[in-house]
Amino acid sequence: MSEIYKFQWTLNAKEDLLNIVDYIKKDSLITARKVYGQIKEKAQSSNFFPLRGRVVPELLKEGITIYRELITQPYRVMYKIENDTIYVMAIFDSRQNIEELLLQKLLRNQILTKQINQL
Repeated sequence: MSEIYKFQWTLNAKEDLLNIVDYIKKDSLITARKVYGQIKEKAQSSNFFPLRGRVVPELLKEGITIYRELITQPYRVMYKIENDTIYVMAIFDSRQNIEELLLQKLLRNQILTKQINQL
């Protein structure tokens, strides 16, 4: 019997998905809806077999193995499994430099955390 996982989109992943859809809908609302559905379907399919996604290669070479990804061309859906929950962490366009994107997200999160702590 396979384990049932909870499924959670992080704010970061939601923002990524909305940015992708907003960009595509400038050219075609139909295509934007199609891409939105494909990404959501692919991400939520990890609920059934969460270990089927590969470890993110750019992170693996740094020794980081907790993040996995599923591909829905040209997008990479990054997630992690924690206890009984699958967290969708980010969505990247595979045509972009993922290391640069991860660095930007990390720096942005550090700035936000610092601002929140100053409140």
